[in-house]
Amino acid sequence: MSSISIIGPGDMAGALAGRALAGGNSVEIIGRDPARAAALAATLDGATVGVPGATPAGDIVVLAMPYAGAAAAVSAYGNALHGKVIIDISNPVDAGLTGFVTPGNSSGAQEIAKAAPAGAPVVKAFNTVFSHVLAAGDRPLDVFLAGDDTQAKAHVSAFIESMGLRPLDAGPLSMARALENLGLLQLGLVTHSVKHTNFFVGVTTIS
Repeated sequence: MSSISIIGPGDMAGALAGRALAGGNSVEIIGRDPARAAALAATLDGATVGVPGATPAGDIVVLAMPYAGAAAAVSAYGNALHGKVIIDISNPVDAGLTGFVTPGNSSGAQEIAKAAPAGAPVVKAFNTVFSHVLAAGDRPLDVFLAGDDTQAKAHVSAFIESMGLRPLDAGPLSMARALENLGLLQLGLVTHSVKHTNFFVGVTTIS
């Protein structure tokens, strides 16, 4: 099992924390607003509350926040993240949900990796799973991931499996752009056709 620090007290943080704790992992909730972090932790059996800016307790640090604040948070923590595996779950989409706010030849995860200290590999994961679908825990889900560090991806894959989910490796961190496009596609479906978020994207093998 893993020790997990989740930065951010929102819906996705709660969903990830609940599944992580159910899978036998330890969970620390960190937020810029300590009261909100404490309130979320109080709803979770066994979660602790971390101190913003201090070295996260977890060997995996999940950035459960919008992309706009993720790179800044990584920069602020600096060398305190050395030796940690960073998971980026964001979708860096523009306000019109038609494209991205990142450079055309990059991705949110790659931009976050630029801000991370040496020895803190970034893995893209969970950006294609809606929080309430993850929290429900009543169906098998596929979690796509991408990263350049093989050991970091293996660590994240083991964490995903502990939650009762199936990790699917999409390749190097450059593939994060493809995963973010998949996230954008889901948001487009919600806006223009499906009109709800009660679905997930997965892989079915045909024999």
